[in-house]
Amino acid sequence: MEIRKAELTDLDQLAELFNQYRIFYKKEPEYENGRKFLSDRMTNGESEIFIADHNGRLAGFVQLYPIFSSTRMKRLWLLNDLFVLPEYRGQGVSTKLIDRCKELCKNTKACGLLLETSKSNTIGNQLYPKAGFELETSSNFYTWNVG
Repeated sequence: MEIRKAELTDLDQLAELFNQYRIFYKKEPEYENGRKFLSDRMTNGESEIFIADHNGRLAGFVQLYPIFSSTRMKRLWLLNDLFVLPEYRGQGVSTKLIDRCKELCKNTKACGLLLETSKSNTIGNQLYPKAGFELETSSNFYTWNVG
């Protein structure tokens, strides 16, 4: 299993993974819109996407967005999306993808990774502490949505 940066030539398979990721989070399938979304992020350099490549078949991906911490005056990476196909789960693929994210942090002199997952994501809520993430209980998380 090779963990590498996604390229535009990976876009078709990546868009399928992204579509399945969104379906996992109860969103309607939108392959073409997802493909364009990913293409735009990659083309505009707005995110970092790493993929798990198993002999030419993509097994999973992770997408990160750069943000900044004013109090630490450093870059911080938002680990926004992580998905592994069901048939590859339990084989350490997620851990390898997360390890690649940690390398990105070190290589870009960032102060860390930040992520959010739903309380019902049993797999993620078991994975992240094992991967060294700490559950933040001292602050509140708020959202505001247009419309």
